[in-house]
Amino acid sequence: MKPAHEKYIPFVPIPMQNRTWPDKKLTAPPIWCSVDLRDGNQALIDPMNVEEKLALFHTLLDIGVKEIEVGFPSASDTEYVFLRTLIDGGHIPDDVTIQVLVQARPHLIERTFQAIEGAKHVIFHLYNSTSTLQRKVVFKTDMDGIIKIAVDAADLIYALSRPVLAAGMDLRFEYSPESFMGTEMDNAVLICQAVLDALHATPERKVILNLPTTVENCMPNYFADEIEYFIGKLPGRDSAIISLHPHNDRGEGVATAELGLLAGAERVEATLFGNGERTGNVDMVTLALNLYTQGVDPKLDFSDINKIRDVYERVTKMKLGERQPYVGELVFTAFSGSHQDAINKGTRYMEESGSEYWEVPYLPIDPADLGRQYEPIIRINSQSGKGGAAFIMQHNFGFDLPKAMHPEFGRIVQEESDRLGKELKPERIYALFQEEYVKADTPYELLEYRFSEQSGTGGKNHVAFSGKLRHRDTIFEVSGEGNGPIDAFFNAIHDQKMNRFTFIDYKEHAIKDGSDSLAVAYIHLQDKEGKDWFGVGLSHNSNLAPLRGILSSMNRAERHTHS
Repeated sequence: MKPAHEKYIPFVPIPMQNRTWPDKKLTAPPIWCSVDLRDGNQALIDPMNVEEKLALFHTLLDIGVKEIEVGFPSASDTEYVFLRTLIDGGHIPDDVTIQVLVQARPHLIERTFQAIEGAKHVIFHLYNSTSTLQRKVVFKTDMDGIIKIAVDAADLIYALSRPVLAAGMDLRFEYSPESFMGTEMDNAVLICQAVLDALHATPERKVILNLPTTVENCMPNYFADEIEYFIGKLPGRDSAIISLHPHNDRGEGVATAELGLLAGAERVEATLFGNGERTGNVDMVTLALNLYTQGVDPKLDFSDINKIRDVYERVTKMKLGERQPYVGELVFTAFSGSHQDAINKGTRYMEESGSEYWEVPYLPIDPADLGRQYEPIIRINSQSGKGGAAFIMQHNFGFDLPKAMHPEFGRIVQEESDRLGKELKPERIYALFQEEYVKADTPYELLEYRFSEQSGTGGKNHVAFSGKLRHRDTIFEVSGEGNGPIDAFFNAIHDQKMNRFTFIDYKEHAIKDGSDSLAVAYIHLQDKEGKDWFGVGLSHNSNLAPLRGILSSMNRAERHTHS
């Protein structure tokens, strides 16, 4: 970049001697207010029509949002019609409050009162800009002139609200000093207190003071200082609800909101997935689920986050990125071998320990809590390791490979990914498993087999095996005895030039529960050179599966020796 940075004016932090917010922690959710239908909608290339707005409104209801800014009804006929559709169509539940935005201009305020007629619960949201830059560049007036604009509007709103309140509407007030973050804090206190007074705020009828990061211009810790300073200086603090409206120009909207809540704010205006002007508003989903992963109930329902995403993308015509927190296609996906191994061990630990806590490395939240599936968590490419392929075989297909087998199968899968130069889908990994192990059925093939079993002294069993094997074009009979079917079979084949293997280990489990379950046996043999060979056998007969596994191991050894 050319050296032009000197033209930018750096943010000047407030001198804070005794800040307290860094030592606090978030233990409860804020009051949530969605501004998707207003702030989010105005940022769309093609704003939503009434039907699309209705779909998103009902999605917000399903999520559990209780305060929803539905528009700027004095700004256009579309906005006005949508609000009337909500009210006249009976779309607003009794426990939900709609919010309407209006500039500090008399004719717009009067039009807005007409628009809300018949609603039960309404927040009347007034704003005007207060920042040093806006005063100098846009309004060309001093702070007294800006305060007069706000107070005159607040006086009018209060006067027009008297008959509305008398008629039974639950009407509340909200004031936003737009560009709060660029306003001198003493001036911000001055104008907000003047508005509180004009609206006759009391501890019983609090006014929402919404403090916007209209254009993010400082680090989140400096913004938290502003909030703490503002709250500490505001005379009418007990008559106000402190609300935040962060934007994301520096990419720090979530941090700004979280630190602002630590500093004393109680409410957040946000949009689903952070849609909004420029780089967007603060992301409600991320904020809420960040709380969730810290053991705090956000009081919002994202248990079917894919459905919420689908509605959002359909009505906004925007696409969410693959790395979008919590909802992106790849956010619960690991390609790295070390990550895959840790995730695999974490899921095994959860199963074996019965832990009541979520303790899986690299997964800060259980995907199932969001209605996400486990299948895409581990995906295989040339960067993947031994645990990834084993995880996919277990979670996608039910094969719980012994740990000693993981490096060998992982290497097979990685070599295939390197050969193709792309990611391997689970179906291809399963096909490799079948080709390499299950279908390793030559040159040795079991044609016939019989077992006989009798109990011996001391409760010990004695098993005899007899059967026919084929080796290429030769068929021969074998027999042997042992303390179980595997021992008997291994002893039977040991004398048929198949005695170069030592039996190391064995594992067996059912693929599917119930009477129709399929047994899978994993066999670990070692040849005379000390090389390990693994085999896999499948059968509905649990006695036959390990025999096929032994032959699979031997066949793989012969195949690789002569390849």
